[in-house]
Amino acid sequence: MKRSRLPIWITVGALIFFYLPILILVLNSFNASRFGTGWQGFSLKWYAQLLHEPEIWLAARNSFLVAFGATALSVVLGTAAAFALHRFAGSRLQRFHYALVYMPLVVPEILMGISLLMAFAATGVRLGLGTIFVAHVTFCVSFVAMTVLARLQDFDDAVVEAARDLGAGWGVTFRRIVLPMIAPGIAAGALLAFTLSIDDFVITFFVAGPGSTTLPIRIYSMIKFGSPPLINALSTILLFVTFTAVILSQRISSPRR
Repeated sequence: MKRSRLPIWITVGALIFFYLPILILVLNSFNASRFGTGWQGFSLKWYAQLLHEPEIWLAARNSFLVAFGATALSVVLGTAAAFALHRFAGSRLQRFHYALVYMPLVVPEILMGISLLMAFAATGVRLGLGTIFVAHVTFCVSFVAMTVLARLQDFDDAVVEAARDLGAGWGVTFRRIVLPMIAPGIAAGALLAFTLSIDDFVITFFVAGPGSTTLPIRIYSMIKFGSPPLINALSTILLFVTFTAVILSQRISSPRR
């Protein structure tokens, strides 16, 4: 009996629907036309013009500062949470802990942004890069914890017990055995956290203050008041950074022999 190719065509159609607008955006970033209504030749002038936009570079600096800082702290907290969930799995306290860690993955971003804004306003915290940093750590921790936890599920505890029987202390065991074995999971979680942080718009929009504009917020403001070719060029660069981080994360976290 011949198999139906309908699922294949549905998948292909969905992929075209998702990626065709992105492809058009990338192509228009190299279009010499100012308004992108028609192709007027290949040009890199819009990328060159980005070098003379100080507000864009200030927003990029803010994005990278927050992304690197949130990634670093999320790796520490997320890895610790993953170890706790793996080591004490099955207890009632850890089930509650797992629910708390998993919740930011399913809570709508707009709800999280509003709740964080209300929390900052209630405590009198001034909105700025600090509040963006805290907000990004809030959701990045969960992604790191789930990524490292998936790596720990394949972890062989007998190796640790063997090292302990041979006289290795906890510090040596962790540094020379545990850390190298879970390093791919930590690296993948870090890259995922960095990607989510540098791309986030909704939560950042709620908790950002004066002088703390990030790159996604800057792109949003340029859509209303800026130049479309510059938006295409800036978005293409951001896409390149994002896709590179995602591909590296997948390659690192993929199982190897």
